[in-house]
Amino acid sequence: MAVAPGIAEGKVLIHQQEEEALPFRDLQESELDAEVARFEAALFATRGELKALQERLAQSPAAGDAGIFDAHLLVLEDPSLIEEVFRLIRKERHNAEFVFHSVSQKFIRTLASIDDPYLRERAIDLEDVTRRVLRHLLGKSGQRLGGHDRSHIIVADELTPSDTATLNRDNVAGFVTEKGSKTSHTAIMARALGIPAIVGLENITSRLENGCTILMDGYSGKIFLNPSPETRAGYQSLAEQKEHVDEGLEDLRELDPVTWDGRRITLAANIEIPEELDEVAASGAEGIGLYRTEFLYFNRTVPPDEEEQYAVYRQVAERVAPHPVIIRTLDIGGDKPTECLDLGHEENPFLGCRAIRFCLRHPEIFKTQLRAILRAGIHGNIKMMFPMISGLEELLHAKALLAEAASELRDAGTPFREDVELGLMIEVPSAAIMAGMLAREVKFFSIGTNDLLQYLMAVDRGNERIAHLHDPANPAVVRILKSVVDAAHEAGIWVGVCGELAGDLEFTPLLLGLGIDELSTGAAMVPRIKKAIRSLDMEACRQIVGHALSGDRAAEIYARTTGLARTRYPDLF
Repeated sequence: MAVAPGIAEGKVLIHQQEEEALPFRDLQESELDAEVARFEAALFATRGELKALQERLAQSPAAGDAGIFDAHLLVLEDPSLIEEVFRLIRKERHNAEFVFHSVSQKFIRTLASIDDPYLRERAIDLEDVTRRVLRHLLGKSGQRLGGHDRSHIIVADELTPSDTATLNRDNVAGFVTEKGSKTSHTAIMARALGIPAIVGLENITSRLENGCTILMDGYSGKIFLNPSPETRAGYQSLAEQKEHVDEGLEDLRELDPVTWDGRRITLAANIEIPEELDEVAASGAEGIGLYRTEFLYFNRTVPPDEEEQYAVYRQVAERVAPHPVIIRTLDIGGDKPTECLDLGHEENPFLGCRAIRFCLRHPEIFKTQLRAILRAGIHGNIKMMFPMISGLEELLHAKALLAEAASELRDAGTPFREDVELGLMIEVPSAAIMAGMLAREVKFFSIGTNDLLQYLMAVDRGNERIAHLHDPANPAVVRILKSVVDAAHEAGIWVGVCGELAGDLEFTPLLLGLGIDELSTGAAMVPRIKKAIRSLDMEACRQIVGHALSGDRAAEIYARTTGLARTRYPDLF
Protein backbone atom coordinates (compact mmCIF):
# COMPACT_ATOMS: atom_id res chain seq x y z
CA MET A 1 0.00 0.00 0.00
CA ALA A 2 1.44 3.35 -1.07
CA VAL A 3 1.05 5.82 1.83
CA ALA A 4 3.38 8.69 0.80
CA PRO A 5 3.83 9.53 -2.89
CA GLY A 6 7.08 9.69 -4.79
CA ILE A 7 9.58 7.57 -6.70
CA ALA A 8 12.94 6.65 -5.21
CA GLU A 9 15.87 4.39 -6.03
CA GLY A 10 18.63 3.43 -3.64
CA LYS A 11 20.48 0.82 -1.67
CA VAL A 12 18.57 -1.05 1.02
CA LEU A 13 19.30 -0.48 4.69
CA ILE A 14 17.43 -3.06 6.77
CA HIS A 15 16.36 -1.72 10.14
CA GLN A 16 15.62 -4.25 12.85
CA GLN A 17 13.88 -2.98 15.96
CA GLU A 18 16.01 -4.11 18.88
CA GLU A 19 14.00 -5.84 21.59
CA GLU A 20 15.61 -5.29 24.94
CA ALA A 21 16.13 -8.23 27.29
CA LEU A 22 14.24 -7.33 30.45
CA PRO A 23 15.67 -8.24 33.83
CA PHE A 24 13.41 -9.70 36.49
CA ARG A 25 14.18 -9.06 40.14
CA ASP A 26 12.42 -9.57 43.45
CA LEU A 27 12.74 -6.50 45.66
CA GLN A 28 13.02 -6.01 49.37
CA GLU A 29 10.64 -3.68 51.20
CA SER A 30 13.50 -1.23 51.69
CA GLU A 31 14.08 -1.02 47.91
CA LEU A 32 10.54 -0.10 46.85
CA ASP A 33 10.74 3.68 47.25
CA ALA A 34 13.95 3.82 45.25
CA GLU A 35 12.42 1.64 42.51
CA VAL A 36 9.39 3.92 42.20
CA ALA A 37 11.73 6.91 42.03
CA ARG A 38 13.79 5.17 39.31
CA PHE A 39 10.63 4.67 37.24
CA GLU A 40 9.65 8.33 37.72
CA ALA A 41 13.10 9.38 36.57
CA ALA A 42 12.74 7.27 33.40
CA LEU A 43 9.39 8.93 32.66
CA PHE A 44 10.93 12.36 33.16
CA ALA A 45 13.88 11.57 30.88
CA THR A 46 11.57 10.17 28.19
CA ARG A 47 9.40 13.28 28.40
CA GLY A 48 12.46 15.47 27.82
CA GLU A 49 13.51 13.31 24.89
CA LEU A 50 10.11 13.59 23.24
CA LYS A 51 9.98 17.34 23.81
CA ALA A 52 13.35 17.65 22.06
CA LEU A 53 12.03 15.52 19.20
CA GLN A 54 9.00 17.80 18.91
CA GLU A 55 11.22 20.87 18.75
CA ARG A 56 13.35 19.28 16.05
CA LEU A 57 10.28 18.36 14.04
CA ALA A 58 8.93 21.90 14.43
CA GLN A 59 11.94 23.13 12.43
CA SER A 60 11.34 20.65 9.58
CA PRO A 61 8.86 20.52 6.65
CA ALA A 62 6.69 18.38 8.95
CA ALA A 63 6.33 21.18 11.51
CA GLY A 64 2.55 20.81 11.44
CA ASP A 65 2.85 17.23 12.63
CA ALA A 66 4.93 17.96 15.75
CA GLY A 67 1.69 17.67 17.68
CA ILE A 68 1.65 13.94 16.96
CA PHE A 69 3.98 13.54 19.93
CA ASP A 70 1.41 15.15 22.21
CA ALA A 71 -0.25 11.72 22.29
CA HIS A 72 3.06 10.14 23.27
CA LEU A 73 3.51 12.68 26.04
CA LEU A 74 -0.01 12.00 27.31
CA VAL A 75 0.91 8.34 27.77
CA LEU A 76 3.68 9.46 30.12
CA GLU A 77 1.13 11.48 32.11
CA ASP A 78 -1.69 8.91 32.13
CA PRO A 79 -2.49 8.48 35.84
CA SER A 80 -4.19 5.11 35.33
CA LEU A 81 -1.08 3.61 33.70
CA ILE A 82 1.46 5.24 36.03
CA GLU A 83 -0.46 4.51 39.23
CA GLU A 84 -0.92 0.89 38.14
CA VAL A 85 2.85 0.55 37.74
CA PHE A 86 3.43 2.17 41.15
CA ARG A 87 0.86 -0.14 42.72
CA LEU A 88 2.29 -3.32 41.22
CA ILE A 89 5.89 -2.42 42.10
CA ARG A 90 4.84 -2.14 45.75
CA LYS A 91 2.38 -5.04 45.74
CA GLU A 92 4.37 -7.64 43.77
CA ARG A 93 7.79 -6.26 44.70
CA HIS A 94 9.19 -6.59 41.20
CA ASN A 95 11.54 -4.26 39.32
CA ALA A 96 10.17 -1.33 37.29
CA GLU A 97 11.20 -2.68 33.86
CA PHE A 98 9.27 -5.91 34.34
CA VAL A 99 6.18 -4.23 35.81
CA PHE A 100 5.99 -1.37 33.28
CA HIS A 101 6.41 -3.75 30.36
CA SER A 102 3.59 -5.98 31.67
CA VAL A 103 1.19 -3.08 32.18
CA SER A 104 1.87 -1.42 28.82
CA GLN A 105 1.54 -4.75 26.99
CA LYS A 106 -2.08 -5.02 28.15
CA PHE A 107 -2.90 -1.79 26.33
CA ILE A 108 -0.83 -2.75 23.29
CA ARG A 109 -2.47 -6.18 22.92
CA THR A 110 -5.93 -4.61 22.99
CA LEU A 111 -5.09 -2.13 20.25
CA ALA A 112 -3.12 -4.59 18.11
CA SER A 113 -6.08 -6.98 17.97
CA ILE A 114 -8.37 -4.39 16.38
CA ASP A 115 -9.21 -4.76 12.68
CA ASP A 116 -9.58 -1.01 12.15
CA PRO A 117 -6.20 0.09 10.66
CA TYR A 118 -6.19 3.50 12.34
CA LEU A 119 -6.82 2.15 15.82
CA ARG A 120 -4.40 -0.73 15.31
CA GLU A 121 -1.72 1.81 14.44
CA ARG A 122 -2.12 3.42 17.87
CA ALA A 123 -0.50 0.27 19.26
CA ILE A 124 2.69 1.28 17.44
CA ASP A 125 2.58 4.68 19.11
CA LEU A 126 2.29 3.05 22.52
CA GLU A 127 5.10 0.61 21.73
CA ASP A 128 7.23 3.59 20.73
CA VAL A 129 6.80 5.24 24.12
CA THR A 130 7.27 1.94 25.96
CA ARG A 131 10.61 1.26 24.26
CA ARG A 132 11.87 4.71 25.16
CA VAL A 133 10.96 4.35 28.83
CA LEU A 134 12.50 0.87 29.00
CA ARG A 135 15.74 2.09 27.42
CA HIS A 136 16.03 4.79 30.05
CA LEU A 137 15.39 2.24 32.79
CA LEU A 138 18.09 0.02 31.29
CA GLY A 139 20.52 2.92 30.79
CA LYS A 140 20.70 2.45 26.99
CA SER A 141 20.55 4.97 24.15
CA GLY A 142 18.08 4.70 21.27
CA GLN A 143 18.70 3.70 17.67
CA ARG A 144 19.20 6.38 15.01
CA LEU A 145 18.28 6.09 11.35
CA GLY A 146 19.45 9.39 9.98
CA GLY A 147 23.20 8.90 9.56
CA HIS A 148 23.34 7.51 6.03
CA ASP A 149 23.63 9.03 2.58
CA ARG A 150 20.62 9.82 0.42
CA SER A 151 20.85 6.67 -1.70
CA HIS A 152 19.54 4.49 1.13
CA ILE A 153 16.00 3.20 1.37
CA ILE A 154 15.02 2.04 4.86
CA VAL A 155 13.38 -1.40 4.94
CA ALA A 156 11.85 -2.47 8.24
CA ASP A 157 9.20 -4.56 9.93
CA GLU A 158 7.70 -1.26 11.08
CA LEU A 159 8.81 2.28 11.84
CA THR A 160 7.55 4.17 14.84
CA PRO A 161 6.64 7.87 14.66
CA SER A 162 9.85 8.78 16.48
CA ASP A 163 11.86 6.64 14.02
CA THR A 164 10.29 8.62 11.20
CA ALA A 165 10.87 11.94 12.91
CA THR A 166 14.63 11.24 12.93
CA LEU A 167 14.69 10.64 9.17
CA ASN A 168 16.02 13.44 7.01
CA ARG A 169 14.90 13.95 3.41
CA ASP A 170 18.52 14.72 2.54
CA ASN A 171 19.84 11.28 3.51
CA VAL A 172 16.88 8.91 3.25
CA ALA A 173 15.32 8.36 -0.17
CA GLY A 174 12.28 6.43 1.09
CA PHE A 175 11.12 3.62 3.33
CA VAL A 176 9.34 0.30 2.99
CA THR A 177 7.74 -1.61 5.87
CA GLU A 178 5.97 -4.88 6.47
CA LYS A 179 3.30 -3.30 8.68
CA GLY A 180 1.43 -0.02 8.67
CA SER A 181 -1.50 1.86 7.14
CA LYS A 182 -2.38 5.19 5.52
CA THR A 183 -3.71 6.50 8.83
CA SER A 184 -0.58 5.82 10.90
CA HIS A 185 1.33 8.71 12.41
CA THR A 186 4.35 7.35 10.55
CA ALA A 187 2.54 7.71 7.21
CA ILE A 188 1.29 11.19 8.08
CA MET A 189 4.83 12.36 8.84
CA ALA A 190 6.28 10.69 5.74
CA ARG A 191 3.86 12.66 3.58
CA ALA A 192 4.71 15.90 5.37
CA LEU A 193 8.47 15.28 5.04
CA GLY A 194 8.13 14.36 1.36
CA ILE A 195 9.61 10.88 1.88
CA PRO A 196 8.08 8.19 -0.37
CA ALA A 197 6.70 5.32 1.70
CA ILE A 198 5.16 1.91 1.07
CA VAL A 199 3.68 -0.30 3.82
CA GLY A 200 2.19 -3.77 4.02
CA LEU A 201 4.90 -5.70 2.11
CA GLU A 202 4.86 -8.88 4.15
CA ASN A 203 8.21 -10.56 4.86
CA ILE A 204 10.10 -7.93 2.87
CA THR A 205 12.92 -7.73 5.43
CA SER A 206 13.71 -11.42 4.87
CA ARG A 207 13.49 -11.15 1.08
CA LEU A 208 15.97 -8.30 0.68
CA GLU A 209 19.58 -7.90 1.74
CA ASN A 210 21.51 -4.88 2.99
CA GLY A 211 23.10 -3.05 0.06
CA CYS A 212 20.90 -4.41 -2.73
CA THR A 213 19.30 -1.83 -5.03
CA ILE A 214 15.57 -1.28 -5.25
CA LEU A 215 13.31 1.20 -7.00
CA MET A 216 10.11 2.07 -5.14
CA ASP A 217 6.91 3.49 -6.59
CA GLY A 218 5.16 5.45 -3.82
CA TYR A 219 2.12 5.94 -6.06
CA SER A 220 1.20 2.32 -6.77
CA GLY A 221 2.97 0.51 -3.90
CA LYS A 222 5.35 -1.48 -6.11
CA ILE A 223 9.06 -2.08 -5.60
CA PHE A 224 11.56 -3.41 -8.15
CA LEU A 225 14.67 -5.34 -7.17
CA ASN A 226 17.70 -4.44 -9.31
CA PRO A 227 15.61 -2.42 -11.81
CA SER A 228 16.51 -2.68 -15.47
CA PRO A 229 17.54 0.38 -17.53
CA GLU A 230 14.12 0.28 -19.19
CA THR A 231 12.34 0.32 -15.81
CA ARG A 232 14.54 3.18 -14.62
CA ALA A 233 13.82 5.20 -17.75
CA GLY A 234 10.10 4.55 -17.49
CA TYR A 235 9.99 5.69 -13.90
CA GLN A 236 12.10 8.76 -14.61
CA SER A 237 9.46 9.77 -17.13
CA LEU A 238 6.68 8.93 -14.67
CA ALA A 239 8.34 11.02 -11.95
CA GLU A 240 8.43 14.02 -14.29
CA GLN A 241 4.76 13.50 -15.19
CA LYS A 242 3.73 13.19 -11.54
CA GLU A 243 5.65 16.33 -10.63
CA HIS A 244 3.75 18.18 -13.34
CA VAL A 245 0.41 16.75 -12.13
CA ASP A 246 1.17 17.65 -8.50
CA GLU A 247 1.97 21.21 -9.51
CA GLY A 248 -1.35 21.37 -11.32
CA LEU A 249 -3.20 20.02 -8.27
CA GLU A 250 -1.64 22.73 -6.11
CA ASP A 251 -3.06 25.30 -8.52
CA LEU A 252 -6.54 23.87 -7.90
CA ARG A 253 -6.40 24.46 -4.15
CA GLU A 254 -8.44 27.67 -4.17
CA LEU A 255 -10.81 26.62 -6.97
CA ASP A 256 -14.27 25.21 -6.38
CA PRO A 257 -15.08 21.51 -6.90
CA VAL A 258 -17.55 22.13 -9.73
CA THR A 259 -18.28 20.08 -12.85
CA TRP A 260 -18.02 21.36 -16.42
CA ASP A 261 -21.74 22.11 -16.44
CA GLY A 262 -21.88 23.94 -13.13
CA ARG A 263 -22.80 21.27 -10.54
CA ARG A 264 -21.00 22.10 -7.29
CA ILE A 265 -19.98 19.28 -4.94
CA THR A 266 -18.92 19.93 -1.35
CA LEU A 267 -15.51 18.33 -0.85
CA ALA A 268 -14.47 17.67 2.77
CA ALA A 269 -11.88 15.56 4.62
CA ASN A 270 -12.07 12.73 7.14
CA ILE A 271 -9.89 12.93 10.23
CA GLU A 272 -9.09 10.68 13.18
CA ILE A 273 -6.99 13.03 15.33
CA PRO A 274 -6.54 16.82 15.59
CA GLU A 275 -2.92 16.47 14.41
CA GLU A 276 -4.25 15.88 10.89
CA LEU A 277 -5.75 19.39 10.65
CA ASP A 278 -2.68 20.90 8.96
CA GLU A 279 -2.92 18.27 6.25
CA VAL A 280 -6.61 19.10 5.83
CA ALA A 281 -5.91 22.83 5.48
CA ALA A 282 -3.18 22.19 2.91
CA SER A 283 -5.50 19.99 0.84
CA GLY A 284 -8.09 22.71 0.22
CA ALA A 285 -10.89 20.67 1.83
CA GLU A 286 -14.06 22.52 2.81
CA GLY A 287 -14.06 21.38 6.40
CA ILE A 288 -14.36 17.99 8.07
CA GLY A 289 -16.99 15.61 6.72
CA LEU A 290 -16.24 12.90 9.26
CA TYR A 291 -14.49 13.37 12.59
CA ARG A 292 -14.10 9.98 14.27
CA THR A 293 -14.08 10.42 18.05
CA GLU A 294 -13.06 6.90 19.08
CA PHE A 295 -9.39 7.83 19.54
CA LEU A 296 -10.33 9.68 22.74
CA TYR A 297 -11.35 6.39 24.34
CA PHE A 298 -8.24 4.35 23.60
CA ASN A 299 -5.04 3.74 25.57
CA ARG A 300 -6.80 4.49 28.83
CA THR A 301 -8.70 2.78 31.63
CA VAL A 302 -11.12 5.66 32.35
CA PRO A 303 -13.35 7.27 29.65
CA PRO A 304 -12.67 10.92 28.78
CA ASP A 305 -14.80 13.32 30.80
CA GLU A 306 -16.88 16.18 29.42
CA GLU A 307 -14.17 18.81 29.87
CA GLU A 308 -11.52 16.81 28.02
CA GLN A 309 -13.84 16.11 25.11
CA TYR A 310 -15.04 19.73 24.99
CA ALA A 311 -11.45 20.98 24.78
CA VAL A 312 -10.62 18.66 21.86
CA TYR A 313 -13.82 19.38 19.91
CA ARG A 314 -13.39 23.12 20.48
CA GLN A 315 -9.83 22.98 19.15
CA VAL A 316 -10.98 21.27 15.96
CA ALA A 317 -13.95 23.62 15.47
CA GLU A 318 -11.81 26.73 15.89
CA ARG A 319 -9.11 25.46 13.54
CA VAL A 320 -11.57 24.59 10.77
CA ALA A 321 -13.96 27.58 11.10
CA PRO A 322 -15.81 28.91 9.21
CA HIS A 323 -16.00 25.53 7.48
CA PRO A 324 -18.10 22.84 9.18
CA VAL A 325 -16.93 19.94 11.32
CA ILE A 326 -19.19 16.90 11.35
CA ILE A 327 -18.56 14.97 14.55
CA ARG A 328 -19.62 11.34 14.52
CA THR A 329 -20.69 10.29 17.99
CA LEU A 330 -18.95 7.36 19.61
CA ASP A 331 -18.69 4.38 17.25
CA ILE A 332 -17.24 1.80 19.61
CA GLY A 333 -17.50 -2.00 19.45
CA GLY A 334 -17.19 -4.39 16.53
CA ASP A 335 -13.51 -4.23 15.62
CA LYS A 336 -12.90 -1.38 18.08
CA PRO A 337 -12.84 -2.66 21.67
CA THR A 338 -11.44 -0.48 24.45
CA GLU A 339 -10.32 -1.14 27.97
CA CYS A 340 -12.06 1.94 29.39
CA LEU A 341 -15.55 0.77 28.37
CA ASP A 342 -17.03 -2.58 29.30
CA LEU A 343 -18.39 -3.89 26.01
CA GLY A 344 -18.84 -7.44 27.27
CA HIS A 345 -18.18 -10.59 25.24
CA GLU A 346 -20.20 -11.10 22.07
CA GLU A 347 -20.07 -13.98 19.61
CA ASN A 348 -20.46 -11.59 16.68
CA PRO A 349 -19.51 -8.05 17.75
CA PHE A 350 -20.01 -6.61 14.25
CA LEU A 351 -23.70 -7.42 14.63
CA GLY A 352 -23.73 -6.69 18.34
CA CYS A 353 -23.99 -3.84 20.83
CA ARG A 354 -21.81 -1.32 19.00
CA ALA A 355 -21.96 2.37 18.05
CA ILE A 356 -25.40 3.95 18.73
CA ARG A 357 -26.61 0.71 20.32
CA PHE A 358 -23.93 0.92 22.99
CA CYS A 359 -24.62 4.62 23.53
CA LEU A 360 -28.36 4.09 24.01
CA ARG A 361 -27.64 1.40 26.61
CA HIS A 362 -25.20 3.72 28.42
CA PRO A 363 -26.92 7.12 28.34
CA GLU A 364 -24.55 8.81 30.80
CA ILE A 365 -21.52 8.01 28.62
CA PHE A 366 -23.48 9.18 25.57
CA LYS A 367 -24.78 12.39 27.15
CA THR A 368 -21.28 13.29 28.35
CA GLN A 369 -20.17 13.35 24.73
CA LEU A 370 -23.32 15.13 23.55
CA ARG A 371 -22.89 17.92 26.11
CA ALA A 372 -19.24 18.35 25.07
CA ILE A 373 -20.24 18.62 21.39
CA LEU A 374 -23.04 21.11 22.11
CA ARG A 375 -20.69 23.29 24.17
CA ALA A 376 -17.98 23.22 21.50
CA GLY A 377 -20.59 24.28 18.95
CA ILE A 378 -20.40 27.91 20.01
CA HIS A 379 -16.76 28.03 18.88
CA GLY A 380 -17.32 27.03 15.27
CA ASN A 381 -19.59 25.40 12.72
CA ILE A 382 -20.15 22.02 14.39
CA LYS A 383 -22.61 19.43 13.16
CA MET A 384 -23.07 15.93 14.58
CA MET A 385 -24.26 12.59 13.28
CA PHE A 386 -25.26 9.29 14.83
CA PRO A 387 -23.62 6.07 13.53
CA MET A 388 -25.28 2.74 12.77
CA ILE A 389 -28.89 3.87 13.09
CA SER A 390 -31.05 0.94 11.96
CA GLY A 391 -34.56 2.32 12.50
CA LEU A 392 -36.77 5.21 13.54
CA GLU A 393 -37.05 4.11 17.19
CA GLU A 394 -33.26 4.26 17.66
CA LEU A 395 -33.09 7.70 16.06
CA LEU A 396 -35.91 9.09 18.22
CA HIS A 397 -34.31 7.61 21.35
CA ALA A 398 -30.96 9.22 20.47
CA LYS A 399 -32.66 12.56 19.76
CA ALA A 400 -34.41 12.38 23.14
CA LEU A 401 -31.05 11.94 24.90
CA LEU A 402 -29.68 14.85 22.89
CA ALA A 403 -32.59 16.98 24.13
CA GLU A 404 -31.84 15.85 27.71
CA ALA A 405 -28.18 16.83 27.32
CA ALA A 406 -29.19 20.27 26.04
CA SER A 407 -31.64 20.70 28.92
CA GLU A 408 -28.95 19.81 31.48
CA LEU A 409 -26.62 22.46 30.04
CA ARG A 410 -29.45 25.00 29.99
CA ASP A 411 -30.35 24.31 33.62
CA ALA A 412 -26.69 24.66 34.65
CA GLY A 413 -26.35 27.97 32.81
CA THR A 414 -23.60 26.53 30.59
CA PRO A 415 -23.34 28.21 27.15
CA PHE A 416 -23.95 25.89 24.19
CA ARG A 417 -25.17 26.00 20.62
CA GLU A 418 -28.90 25.41 20.41
CA ASP A 419 -29.07 24.81 16.65
CA VAL A 420 -26.37 22.18 16.05
CA GLU A 421 -27.36 20.40 12.83
CA LEU A 422 -28.07 16.72 13.28
CA GLY A 423 -27.53 13.99 10.72
CA LEU A 424 -27.16 10.24 10.64
CA MET A 425 -25.00 7.70 8.89
CA ILE A 426 -26.61 5.36 6.43
CA GLU A 427 -24.63 2.17 6.91
CA VAL A 428 -27.29 -0.40 7.84
CA PRO A 429 -29.50 -1.70 4.99
CA SER A 430 -32.68 -1.22 7.06
CA ALA A 431 -31.87 2.50 7.39
CA ALA A 432 -31.30 2.74 3.64
CA ILE A 433 -34.64 1.08 2.94
CA MET A 434 -36.55 3.47 5.23
CA ALA A 435 -34.46 6.53 4.36
CA GLY A 436 -37.56 8.55 3.47
CA MET A 437 -38.93 8.21 7.00
CA LEU A 438 -35.59 8.92 8.67
CA ALA A 439 -34.96 11.96 6.46
CA ARG A 440 -37.85 13.80 8.12
CA GLU A 441 -35.98 13.73 11.45
CA VAL A 442 -32.53 15.03 10.42
CA LYS A 443 -30.78 17.68 8.31
CA PHE A 444 -28.45 15.40 6.35
CA PHE A 445 -27.37 11.84 5.57
CA SER A 446 -23.78 10.63 5.33
CA ILE A 447 -23.40 7.23 3.67
CA GLY A 448 -20.78 5.00 5.27
CA THR A 449 -20.08 2.80 2.27
CA ASN A 450 -17.63 0.51 4.09
CA ASP A 451 -20.22 -0.90 6.50
CA LEU A 452 -23.19 -0.50 4.15
CA LEU A 453 -21.57 -2.76 1.56
CA GLN A 454 -20.41 -5.20 4.24
CA TYR A 455 -23.91 -5.61 5.65
CA LEU A 456 -25.71 -5.42 2.31
CA MET A 457 -23.55 -8.08 0.68
CA ALA A 458 -22.90 -10.11 3.88
CA VAL A 459 -19.17 -9.87 3.17
CA ASP A 460 -16.25 -9.70 5.58
CA ARG A 461 -13.74 -7.49 3.72
CA GLY A 462 -10.91 -9.00 5.73
CA ASN A 463 -11.67 -12.48 4.38
CA GLU A 464 -9.52 -12.85 1.28
CA ARG A 465 -11.67 -15.68 -0.09
CA ILE A 466 -14.73 -13.47 -0.46
CA ALA A 467 -13.35 -9.90 -0.45
CA HIS A 468 -14.07 -9.66 -4.19
CA LEU A 469 -17.78 -9.64 -3.35
CA HIS A 470 -17.35 -6.30 -1.54
CA ASP A 471 -18.00 -4.57 -4.87
CA PRO A 472 -19.39 -1.00 -5.20
CA ALA A 473 -20.30 -1.76 -8.82
CA ASN A 474 -22.77 -4.47 -7.80
CA PRO A 475 -26.21 -3.48 -9.17
CA ALA A 476 -27.73 -3.92 -5.69
CA VAL A 477 -25.31 -1.31 -4.30
CA VAL A 478 -26.10 1.18 -7.06
CA ARG A 479 -29.84 0.74 -6.55
CA ILE A 480 -29.73 1.19 -2.79
CA LEU A 481 -27.50 4.27 -3.06
CA LYS A 482 -29.90 5.79 -5.60
CA SER A 483 -32.88 5.16 -3.33
CA VAL A 484 -31.11 6.86 -0.39
CA VAL A 485 -30.17 9.92 -2.46
CA ASP A 486 -33.69 10.24 -3.88
CA ALA A 487 -35.27 9.93 -0.41
CA ALA A 488 -32.95 12.60 1.00
CA HIS A 489 -33.60 15.05 -1.81
CA GLU A 490 -37.36 14.51 -1.66
CA ALA A 491 -37.19 15.48 2.03
CA GLY A 492 -35.07 18.55 1.23
CA ILE A 493 -31.87 17.39 2.93
CA TRP A 494 -28.40 16.84 1.51
CA VAL A 495 -26.54 13.55 1.33
CA GLY A 496 -22.83 12.82 1.38
CA VAL A 497 -20.49 9.83 1.22
CA CYS A 498 -17.75 9.48 3.85
CA GLY A 499 -16.63 5.87 3.30
CA GLU A 500 -13.67 4.69 1.21
CA LEU A 501 -15.75 4.98 -1.96
CA ALA A 502 -15.65 8.78 -1.66
CA GLY A 503 -11.89 8.71 -2.32
CA ASP A 504 -11.97 6.18 -5.16
CA LEU A 505 -11.30 8.06 -8.40
CA GLU A 506 -12.74 5.24 -10.48
CA PHE A 507 -16.16 5.68 -8.88
CA THR A 508 -16.36 9.49 -8.81
CA PRO A 509 -18.45 9.55 -12.03
CA LEU A 510 -20.92 7.05 -10.57
CA LEU A 511 -21.29 8.98 -7.29
CA LEU A 512 -21.85 12.28 -9.09
CA GLY A 513 -24.37 10.65 -11.39
CA LEU A 514 -26.28 9.33 -8.39
CA GLY A 515 -26.73 12.91 -7.16
CA ILE A 516 -24.38 12.86 -4.17
CA ASP A 517 -23.99 16.39 -2.74
CA GLU A 518 -20.86 15.94 -0.65
CA LEU A 519 -17.76 13.74 -0.70
CA SER A 520 -15.51 13.38 2.33
CA THR A 521 -12.24 11.50 2.01
CA GLY A 522 -8.70 11.41 3.34
CA ALA A 523 -6.97 14.78 3.03
CA ALA A 524 -4.34 13.41 0.64
CA MET A 525 -7.04 12.50 -1.88
CA VAL A 526 -8.93 15.82 -1.77
CA PRO A 527 -6.94 17.58 -4.56
CA ARG A 528 -7.26 14.54 -6.84
CA ILE A 529 -10.99 14.17 -6.26
CA LYS A 530 -11.36 17.91 -6.92
CA LYS A 531 -9.62 17.56 -10.27
CA ALA A 532 -11.82 14.57 -11.09
CA ILE A 533 -14.97 16.58 -10.35
CA ARG A 534 -13.75 19.50 -12.45
CA SER A 535 -13.06 17.08 -15.33
CA LEU A 536 -16.59 15.64 -15.45
CA ASP A 537 -20.02 16.76 -16.62
CA MET A 538 -23.28 15.65 -15.04
CA GLU A 539 -24.87 14.44 -18.27
CA ALA A 540 -22.13 11.83 -18.80
CA CYS A 541 -22.27 10.81 -15.13
CA ARG A 542 -26.07 10.41 -15.20
CA GLN A 543 -25.80 8.23 -18.30
CA ILE A 544 -23.56 5.84 -16.34
CA VAL A 545 -26.15 5.62 -13.57
CA GLY A 546 -28.95 5.14 -16.07
CA HIS A 547 -27.13 2.17 -17.61
CA ALA A 548 -26.29 0.84 -14.14
CA LEU A 549 -29.93 0.92 -13.01
CA SER A 550 -31.06 -0.94 -16.10
CA GLY A 551 -28.12 -3.36 -16.17
CA ASP A 552 -27.54 -6.54 -14.22
CA ARG A 553 -23.77 -7.08 -14.32
CA ALA A 554 -21.24 -5.46 -12.00
CA ALA A 555 -18.49 -5.79 -14.63
CA GLU A 556 -20.44 -3.61 -17.07
CA ILE A 557 -21.10 -0.92 -14.45
CA TYR A 558 -17.46 -0.94 -13.42
CA ALA A 559 -16.30 -0.70 -17.03
CA ARG A 560 -18.49 2.33 -17.72
CA THR A 561 -17.54 4.36 -14.64
CA THR A 562 -13.83 3.56 -14.88
CA GLY A 563 -13.89 4.13 -18.62
CA LEU A 564 -15.21 7.67 -18.18
CA ALA A 565 -12.80 8.33 -15.31
CA ARG A 566 -9.74 7.19 -17.23
CA THR A 567 -10.80 9.15 -20.30
CA ARG A 568 -11.41 12.43 -18.47
CA TYR A 569 -8.50 12.40 -15.98
CA PRO A 570 -5.98 9.72 -17.07
CA ASP A 571 -3.05 11.51 -15.41
CA LEU A 572 -4.50 10.79 -11.94
CA PHE A 573 -4.09 7.02 -12.35
